[in-house]
Order: sequence, then C-alpha cells, then structure tokens
Amino acid sequence: MTNLFDDFFTKDLLNWGLDNNSSTNTTIPAVNIKETADSFEVEMAAPGMQKENFSVELDGNNLTIRSDWQNQEREDERYTRREFSYQSFQRTFTLPKNVVDVDQINAKYENGLLQLRIPKREEAKQKPPRMIQIQ
Repeated sequence: MTNLFDDFFTKDLLNWGLDNNSSTNTTIPAVNIKETADSFEVEMAAPGMQKENFSVELDGNNLTIRSDWQNQEREDERYTRREFSYQSFQRTFTLPKNVVDVDQINAKYENGLLQLRIPKREEAKQKPPRMIQIQ
C-alpha cells in the first residue's frame, strides 16, 4: 500500500504541469485542437519564432509539425541571464481517415500562434436535422 501512495505522489504531484516537456527537458509548444462542423482547427503557441522556422508535413493521415531551430547568438552578445528556450521540436497528430480534405489544409503563423485549418470532406460534415415524412 505504501508503494501505491509513493508512486502517486512522486509521479503525479511532483510532475504536475510538466507534461509538455520532451525527453531533453525542453518545452514542447502547447496545442489546442478544436472541431467545428466544417473543420478541425489546430493552434500551437510558439511565440518569438518566425514562420520560416516551421514545417508542416502530411504523410498519409499523419500530420507532423516540426521546427528546426538554429541558435542565432552573436559573438558580441553577452547575457547575464538567458531563460528563453527555443529548441527544435516535432509533434505528430493522426487525422481521422476519410474525414478531412487533405488538399485544402492551410497554415499561418501570426503573433506567436501557428494556426492550421483542416477542412472536413463534404460527406463527413454533420448534416442539420431534417424532418422525414411518414407515409
């Protein structure tokens, strides 16, 4: 019984809020995914980056967002404190099969937010309720 409580406290409470850390203890950008009637909308918080730092790739139904960050520190700069953490990362999401229109996916980066719009195929969109005549 003691081991159960030890595991609970050391794994859940001490690591609370650190789910976005990678194996290298760098932060992976947080993601929101919202489903609407017409599309899936992905938002990734990545402030301080440029759109050129990102690549978005679709392979089958796997959507991968990647950033290859190069440290752009100049020799004449000397920091007394440096807490900004820009690291390369990769996140992969599995899109539902036969639901999304893969040819119409678009992405934009603005004000620290990478946004992807993944439209649904017409036949996958939920139809509004309709009355059926009884004969």
